[in-house]
Amino acid sequence: MSDDSLAIRTLTTDDLPAFSSMLARAFLSDNEEGLQFREGLVFEPERSHAVFDGDELIGAGELLTRKITVPGAGQTPLAAVTSVGVAPGHRRRGVLTRVMRAQLHGLHEDGGEPIAALWASESVIYPRFGYGLGAQFFRAKLRSKAAFRPGVELEAERVREVAREEAIPLIKAIYEKEAPLRVGALDRPESAWEFNLDDREVRHKGASAMKFAVLPDGYAIYRVKSDWDEEGPRGTLSLQELVATTPRAYATLYRFLLDYDLIGTIEVNAALDEPLIHMLADPRKMSRSGGDSLWVRLVDVDRALVTRRYRGPVDLVFGVHDAFCPWNTGNWRLTAGADGNAAVTRVEDAPDLELDVIDLGAIFLGGTRPSTLAAAGRIKERTEGAVSRATAAFATDREPSCLESF
Repeated sequence: MSDDSLAIRTLTTDDLPAFSSMLARAFLSDNEEGLQFREGLVFEPERSHAVFDGDELIGAGELLTRKITVPGAGQTPLAAVTSVGVAPGHRRRGVLTRVMRAQLHGLHEDGGEPIAALWASESVIYPRFGYGLGAQFFRAKLRSKAAFRPGVELEAERVREVAREEAIPLIKAIYEKEAPLRVGALDRPESAWEFNLDDREVRHKGASAMKFAVLPDGYAIYRVKSDWDEEGPRGTLSLQELVATTPRAYATLYRFLLDYDLIGTIEVNAALDEPLIHMLADPRKMSRSGGDSLWVRLVDVDRALVTRRYRGPVDLVFGVHDAFCPWNTGNWRLTAGADGNAAVTRVEDAPDLELDVIDLGAIFLGGTRPSTLAAAGRIKERTEGAVSRATAAFATDREPSCLESF
C-alpha cells in the first residue's frame, strides 16, 4: 500500500551518510562506516532516488552508469541497479515501488539506458517490477591437487604471483580485452575497479589480503586462509576472479591454484558452462550449487531488443504484457536478417508468442531459452513453430556470465 505522506527526490553528495546508514540497517550491518566508504567509491547521487518520511531517509536505490556485453554486439549502456533498501519499520508502505518507478519511468522519459540489471538480495522481489532471471552461476568447491585429464595444454611460461602495484595495470589490460567478448560481462570504469579491489582489513574476514597471479594472457585474484587438522594443512583458497583470453592461460592459472601449497579446498564462483569441470580427470572433485546472478529488465522493449544480434533471419511478433511500465504493453514485431541486425516495431498483427516483459528480460542475454519458459507455461505459443524459431534466434555460443556483484 502506498503512503501519500512520503516524498521522493534525487540525492546529493551530502546525503551519503544518511543513505549509508539506512542501507546498514536494511542489510543488518553494524559496519556503517565501512559501508559508507564502499558506497562512496561508486556513488552517483544524481542517479540515486530516496524516499523520505519527513526528514528521515527511509528507502533508496541507485543507478550506476555501466556497460554490459550483449550477444553479437559488444558493450551497450546499462543502468546497473544497486544499493536498494528500505529501513526496518518502514516496509509495506510502497517505498520500494516508488524507488523502482522513479528509476524505470525516469529512464524511459529521459531516453536513458534501455536495459537495467541487478543482483537481487531476495529473488522474489524484483519480478514485481519486470526483472527476469537472465544469468546464473555456480558456487563451486574444488579439492586441492585435483588432476587434469590427459591432453590439457598448459602455457610454457610459469604463473607469477606479483605485488598488487605490479598486478593492477596488467589485469586491467587483460580484463578490458576479454570483457567485450563475454556476454553478461560489465565494463569497469575506475570507480568499479576501486570497488572490486577494495582490500581494507575489514574485507579479509580472517583470510589474507588479495593475492594476484598473472600470465601475459590471464590473471587470478584470490585470498588464502590457513587451517590445519590432525591430518595436516587444510587451508582455503577463495578465488575472487579469474580472467583468461586463451584456453591455455585459463588451464595454467587453474593448475597454479589447484597446486597451491597448504590448501585443501578452492572456492570458486563459476559460470554455468565453466570449462574447468571438463578438464578434470575426475569431475566429482568439483562440487557445485546453483545461484542467480543478473536479473534483467528491458526498460523500453523496442530500444533494448535492437542492441543485440540474433542468430540468422527471424520474423516474430511478441505480444508483451508489462504492468509496471505500460508503454511496453502491446504487440512488437522483431525482424532480423542474416547479419543478425534487428528492427523492432509496434504492430497490430496478432502475436506469434505471448509473454510478460519479465520473460523477455530472462531470454535477452541467451541464458534462458524461450523453449524452457514455454515448457514452464510462461510463454504462450500462438503460431506453430514460433517457440522454436525464437529459441534459435536468441541462442548464444556460451552462457551469459556476470560474476561481478555490484
